[in-house]
Amino acid sequence: MTYVVTEACIKCKYMDCVEVCPVDCFYVGANMLVIHPDECIDCGVCEPECPAEAIIPDSDNRAAAWVEHNREYAQAWPNITRKGEAPGDADEWKGKPDKMKHFDPGPGTP
Repeated sequence: MTYVVTEACIKCKYMDCVEVCPVDCFYVGANMLVIHPDECIDCGVCEPECPAEAIIPDSDNRAAAWVEHNREYAQAWPNITRKGEAPGDADEWKGKPDKMKHFDPGPGTP
């Protein structure tokens, strides 16, 4: 099993999860994070740290579409091991539905 980041992270990207990950399996994009599913050890410490509630286990029915998304972008984006600054308008985006249309496939800065 693994954990995945869902579209709830888009434009929020709080990065609290990065600080607690014992295996540094987070990768950073322009406006969201992903978890490399082959590196995640399923410890679960990241899930409660996410203010946007964007991290879910792959056993959750909502995760099916996100496992491959996380895998694809974890292979393309840089690894992030330290918490950075969340976007200034992150709180405004928190909880908004249908954020996939705002997804930016570009890499972020670790």
